Amino acid sequence: MRAVGVREWKGRPEVLEVPRPEPGEGQVLVRVRAAGLNPLDWKIADGLLEGAIPYAFPLVMGVDFAGAVERSGPGARRFTRGDGVYGQVISDPVGAGTYAEFVVVDEAGSVALAPSSVPLTVAAGAPTAGMTALGIMDTAALREYESLLIIGAAGGVGTFLTQLAAAHGLRVIAVTHGHDERRMAAFGAAVTIDARGRALADAVREEYPEGVDALVDLIATDPAALAAGASLVRNGGVALSTLGAAAPGELSAGGVEGLNFQLTASVALLDQLGREIDSGRLAVPVETEVPLEQAPDALARNRVGGGRGKTVFLP
Repeated sequence: MRAVGVREWKGRPEVLEVPRPEPGEGQVLVRVRAAGLNPLDWKIADGLLEGAIPYAFPLVMGVDFAGAVERSGPGARRFTRGDGVYGQVISDPVGAGTYAEFVVVDEAGSVALAPSSVPLTVAAGAPTAGMTALGIMDTAALREYESLLIIGAAGGVGTFLTQLAAAHGLRVIAVTHGHDERRMAAFGAAVTIDARGRALADAVREEYPEGVDALVDLIATDPAALAAGASLVRNGGVALSTLGAAAPGELSAGGVEGLNFQLTASVALLDQLGREIDSGRLAVPVETEVPLEQAPDALARNRVGGGRGKTVFLP
């Protein structure tokens, strides 16, 4: 079958011909209708999980997918042939990813019936980014606050989080790199700040002189960068990083709780995500659909950053 992956650590992604997988005990074979692109995909290919999980090459990339159940392996009874499903797959060993025509999934893993209100090609853009946004809402107890500053709001996680926070009554200040006012307003942002055109601190202080209640920083990679954003949070507020930038005790002197978030994917989160989508409270921000053959170029663009919404690959 056709797939996209790498032949070695940090290799250049390419279109590959690999054997079609077969479902084992408790597994299902899914015909992939679309695979969602996440920065996690190329980070894994670069060795993010080295030492934690064995790797197998050639490594088929991708963790997000949506598709139809083709066949069940021995003992697998959760789904039936033809069921539309979506989810996140990180195989052991790493290498059996979702940028492919077929993927094998443990039925006890992070896979669920896909939301019924959107096509599978749209649902494929939801699992990792959507579950991350839901997890952030709970980890930072954002429903308890009134204002939220999101740095890096224009990407997949940011657009999901903007929608969820606005739906729960938070006033969202979305920070982007570009003129995204109309787009972010459609997702529920009250204010959008183009960080390239205006000093962030000045813009936020104009809206909240005493500081916002909460910060979610989706781009800071070190404590100093997170601390700069956290300086705009009021005493007693919270600052959360998705990239491990919250150092223990670093922000406490300013009266701000610093949190690091790491997604633990689950069926419960996927089911909750599906309900949010089917209720109409959450739109999946698929911006681009790309044929599988063009995935290497799309991955190169994603590495540069500054993407808007979600990209999905169509086998």
